[in-house]
Amino acid sequence: MKTSLLCLIASALLLSACAHNTAGISANSSGQLRVDNTSFARDVNVTDVSSLMVADLIKASALIQSQSSTDLRIQYKFTWFDASGFTVEDEASSWKSVKLHGKQQLQVVAVAPNSQVTRFEVYVRQAFSN
Repeated sequence: MKTSLLCLIASALLLSACAHNTAGISANSSGQLRVDNTSFARDVNVTDVSSLMVADLIKASALIQSQSSTDLRIQYKFTWFDASGFTVEDEASSWKSVKLHGKQQLQVVAVAPNSQVTRFEVYVRQAFSN
């Protein structure tokens, strides 16, 4: 009993050590917004999520808006999904860092990696220096 509990705790600690800091804001291709960090959401907003077809690929965009009067360093990432809800080439998509000046708006754009993509999510989080 103690051994299994110890293994469970050790596994949880190991997995949490590998987790990335993704707490922030996400918006999906339907325009639904999810806030995982309310403090960050007071400083940054994601709006005008839209897409259009270019040939047979989805081109996605979102408007990231600073609500702060000071500069903010943020990261954003698009994640693509197929009709079954599985991620498409997720390992090829990386976080992109940008600096938002006070009250600045920035449109971010990405193109789906292939024609199997049917929907997307865009994630925005505070950038932390290493």
